[in-house]
Amino acid sequence: QVQLQESGPGLVKPSQTLSLTCTVSGSSIRTAYYAWSWLRQPPGKGLEWMGAITYDGTTYYSPSLQSRTSISRDASANQFSLRLISVIPEDTAMYYCARVPPTIQASGQISWSWTDFGSRGQGTLVTVSS
Repeated sequence: QVQLQESGPGLVKPSQTLSLTCTVSGSSIRTAYYAWSWLRQPPGKGLEWMGAITYDGTTYYSPSLQSRTSISRDASANQFSLRLISVIPEDTAMYYCARVPPTIQASGQISWSWTDFGSRGQGTLVTVSS
């Protein structure tokens, strides 16, 4: 059974960089053809997909956050990470990491539905405040 655990600082000052790590157990992040996502949920708002890294290291980002977001991985440690630069108070949210199963067409084409994740971590609250 796959388990995901988010870790990182709970308080970040405005204009600084938010860095979080997701440690995965029970599954390798290189397992074909899964993807690994970051999502967040601000207080009183809905869940927002931020971006993902796939089994082969390809990254995808939400257009609204692409200029400030980067996702990377340490396959040897079975971890993937999120960096969000130039944070503002509106970035305050519960941050989650999740595993996204693939959809494999008969043609062999692989795709992912970023909001259709299977397993998800418990989340970590990050507050942006001076």
